[in-house]
Amino acid sequence: MTTSHRAAARGRRRKRGRVRLTLGIVLSLLVLVTAGAGWVYFRLSGNIDTFEADGVSGDRPDADTSKGENVLVIGSDARTDGNSGLGGGDKSDIGRSDTAFLLHVYADHRHAVAVSIPRDTLVELPPCKLPDGSWTKTRPDTMFNAAYSVGETAKGNPACTQNTVEHLTGLRVDHTVVVDFKGFAELTEVVGGVKVCLPQTIYQRDLNPNRTTKGKRLFAKGEQEVSGRQALDYVRIRHGIGDGSDIGRIKRQQAFVASLLKKVKSDGLTPTKLLPLADAATNSMTVDPGLGSADKLISFAMSLKNIDLSNTKFVTIPWRYEGSRVAVVEPDADALWAALKDDRTLDGADAGAKNGKGNKGDKDSKAEPAPTKPASPVSGDGAAVTVQNGTTVTGLAARAAETLAEHDFQVTGTATAATQDHATTVIAYGPGEKRHAKSVARLFSGAELESATAPGVTITLGRSYADAPSATPSADPDPVPSKVAEGARSADDNPCSDLSYG
Repeated sequence: MTTSHRAAARGRRRKRGRVRLTLGIVLSLLVLVTAGAGWVYFRLSGNIDTFEADGVSGDRPDADTSKGENVLVIGSDARTDGNSGLGGGDKSDIGRSDTAFLLHVYADHRHAVAVSIPRDTLVELPPCKLPDGSWTKTRPDTMFNAAYSVGETAKGNPACTQNTVEHLTGLRVDHTVVVDFKGFAELTEVVGGVKVCLPQTIYQRDLNPNRTTKGKRLFAKGEQEVSGRQALDYVRIRHGIGDGSDIGRIKRQQAFVASLLKKVKSDGLTPTKLLPLADAATNSMTVDPGLGSADKLISFAMSLKNIDLSNTKFVTIPWRYEGSRVAVVEPDADALWAALKDDRTLDGADAGAKNGKGNKGDKDSKAEPAPTKPASPVSGDGAAVTVQNGTTVTGLAARAAETLAEHDFQVTGTATAATQDHATTVIAYGPGEKRHAKSVARLFSGAELESATAPGVTITLGRSYADAPSATPSADPDPVPSKVAEGARSADDNPCSDLSYG
């Protein structure tokens, strides 16, 4: 072999050596990256707790009732797993729910609405599973947060809360997430604090009204950043602001979640930001089995990344006070659920296009308004209705009875109400009669529904019917009431706006 040939051979061997070295380095990096990813998923999956799916009711809304997804988020004040130090309660106490909202993610993945349900709301609790395997009976006129405490276990009963929300809304809950005190506090620390606002200076007695002195100052008036225990104190303050109601606290909780979303969005969902965020979020979280692994949870979280802050809305279920409790206002609430079921935004736009199709994926583009559905005929199917005249206008009950009879309701009697100063028509319905009451409401524009213990359906006519006695069935479904849409908070709103009620 000549000298030149030997030199060429050595060159080829050195080149092959360099190629093998490069391939070895690349393969080593791939192994490390794969192992690292495996470790990440193993760690996150190890953090996630799931609740038993057998507690979810078999009597559920159909899976295809909405094009979007519905996620129930529950804030738990369970004292287990290191939460007692933050909650100020006994570790042996039962799990309770202080806050809950139903998040509807529209099919276009660019819009979302979170509907808060006050804990004092009077609802019908459907059958729920107890720890011994038996099921409870239906409980009418029960506080909403009682659902989470059914069974009186330390960790609570998220399946029962999910059953109750599905029963209340007619919407299928795709996923349920429970976040406890510790997880909430850690989450706010990981993001480096959340911007909040206080309408006044807050002291310890505002958080605990049983104190004999006002105690030390917890928050100064105005805008500030909070994290950890201080963030938890902020979302729990109830008695020291506005009328001291849970409704006012919900407004501040909505403002807080909006501010948290804004912070996460501004930081960006890069791997370096996502891992500590996911680690903190999963460390003290309980989810349904459908989100019970890291890949499922991260995949769901990443599907939300294109939702614009201005298209993320917060509302409270239509409500009114009923003594010291909160009652759901119908048919306003049903109109809200119908809009979410149809993927209509609060302003009536259609956001049902999957993956942004139909709006070009442009956050500034406007979705087309949803076409109004034609009015469907009203049929009472022989349901019994009693009519009362709550005004001084004579003959009003007879006129309403005639309208009801034309639509196949059985009018069992007409009478004058105990008082004749009713401004609004009210339809009271007994157990199992809500469906018939809603049909009656379609004949009386602006009527309000309320539950009652007495059997049957009773309509008390108000001045609103006397002034506008037309009984034309309304379009089905109704638009979202303007007071609900106008009272919505966007995630990009000023953190100091609309922080209390009363």
